[in-house]
Amino acid sequence: MNLTYLKHRADEDWLIGYDTNQFHHLTEQLFQEFTQLSQGGTSPTILLAEPNPWRFLAAFLAAVAADCPVFLGNPNWVEQEWQQVFELVQPDLIWGDLSSVICHLSFVKNKGQRTTDNEQIIMIPTGGSSGNIRFAVHSWQTLMASARGFYQYFDQKPVNSFCVLPLYHVSGLMQFLRSLTTGGKLVILPFKDLVTGKGQDINPSEFFISLVPTQLQRLLSTVAAEWLSQFQTVLLGGAPAWESLLADARHHRIRLALTYGMTETASQVVTLKPEDFLAGNNSCGQILPHAQVSVRSATGELLGTNQTGIITIQADSLALGYYRAGEYPNLNSKLQTLESDDLGFFDDRGYLTIIGRRSHKIITGGENVFPAEVEAAILATQQVVDIAVIGLPDRYWGEAITAIYVPPSPEVSVDLLQRAVAEKLSKFKCPKYWVKVECLPRNAQGKVNYEELKNIALADLEMRKGA
Repeated sequence: MNLTYLKHRADEDWLIGYDTNQFHHLTEQLFQEFTQLSQGGTSPTILLAEPNPWRFLAAFLAAVAADCPVFLGNPNWVEQEWQQVFELVQPDLIWGDLSSVICHLSFVKNKGQRTTDNEQIIMIPTGGSSGNIRFAVHSWQTLMASARGFYQYFDQKPVNSFCVLPLYHVSGLMQFLRSLTTGGKLVILPFKDLVTGKGQDINPSEFFISLVPTQLQRLLSTVAAEWLSQFQTVLLGGAPAWESLLADARHHRIRLALTYGMTETASQVVTLKPEDFLAGNNSCGQILPHAQVSVRSATGELLGTNQTGIITIQADSLALGYYRAGEYPNLNSKLQTLESDDLGFFDDRGYLTIIGRRSHKIITGGENVFPAEVEAAILATQQVVDIAVIGLPDRYWGEAITAIYVPPSPEVSVDLLQRAVAEKLSKFKCPKYWVKVECLPRNAQGKVNYEELKNIALADLEMRKGA
C-alpha cells in the first residue's frame, strides 16, 4: 500500500535537494530484494541502521511493503547500546554498516515466531528517562492514523516538512510520512548544518518544521530567528519548554505550535495552534481528531476542568504494545488505553497544560515538588544555558532537590544562582545541591537520561565529601 503513494508521485520533484527518481528506483529495487528473501514463507526481520537518510527511508518503505517486521535503529548508538538491542532483537538482516561495533558484540540468533498476519509491523525505539532502549510496536495503520489526525487538525493538505530530527525516531519518521502521503514536499537536513546556515536559502513559508526546545534555543541565539518566523508552523515538543524560551519565540513572532505526544502515540495527540501561541497561550493546545485524551485520578475517576491528574490516552495511532524478545504482538490485542506518566489538567476551553511527570516528582520534607517548575524558575534567571532538577536520597529531607546545570560562563557562581532563585521559588522548592557540568546527558530528541544524571550528581557529592 505504501508504494502506491510513490507510484502516484513518480513524476513529481518532491524531495528537495535529492533526486526523486533515484529514490523511487532504490525503493523499488529494495522491495524486490526483500520480497525474494520472503519466498521461504517467513518474512525476514530487518534492523535498519542506515546513516544515509534517503537510503534509510527507501529501505523502510521497501521493508514495510514486503511485509517484513522492521526495527528502526540509531546508527549513532554506542557499543553498550547495540549490545542491549541485540539482546532484545535477533534480526535476519541488518541494513547499514555496523561492522565497527558488531565484531565486539555477543550476537545470538534465536528468532521467535511471527504472530501477525499480513500486517506491516514497525518497531520504533524509545528510551524513556532510564536510558534503556525498548521498541514501541506500530503498524502502517497506526502511523497513517497519526498523519490523518495531523492534516485534519491543521486543515492542511499537502503537508510540506522541513525535517532536522532523526528519522529513526517517531518525530522524524512522521514528518516524512505526512509529506509522502499528502502530496507534500520534503527537506531533510542535519540540524548541525542548519545551525551553520545551510538550508536557509529555502523559502520556509509553506513548510512545517519540528524542533525540540534546546534546538529552538540554539537557533534563536543565532541569526536564524527571522528565518524561523517565516515558517508556516514551528512544532515544538520532545521535552518541556521553559517560559523565557517561549517569550523569546513570541517576541520574534515565530508561529510556534507546542505539542504533546510520545512514541507510543506516533507523535502528537495534543497541539497548540500558532495563532493561540502568538496570542499568549503557553499550553500544549487541544486534542487532535484521531485521539481522545482525558485527565483521571489515581483510581481512574474522570476529573473536571482545572483538576490535575494523570493524562490518559486513547487514539487510533496508539501502539500495539512493546516488543519482547522473539515475540510480535497480535494486532487484535492493540492497546485500548495508555495511562501516561504525565500529570496535567484541561482548562474550560479544552486546552491541556502539563505539570510534570509522576515518576519525577520529588517529595522533600513532606512537600511535593515538580522539577519542571524549579527548572523553569532557574532558566528564567538567564544564568544557565541548560538545567535538570532531580531528587537525591536524603536522611533528613527524604529527598534533596538537586540542580544539575550548565553555566554560560565560569563567572556564574552557586551563590549567584541561589540568590536569583530565592526570589522566584518558595524556600522548600529551592535546590539544596548544585552540580555544574559542561553538558547534560540528552538524546537526539532533547530528553534527559535521568539514570545517568543521577550518577553524575551522586559522584559529584561523593567527591565533595572526600575533599
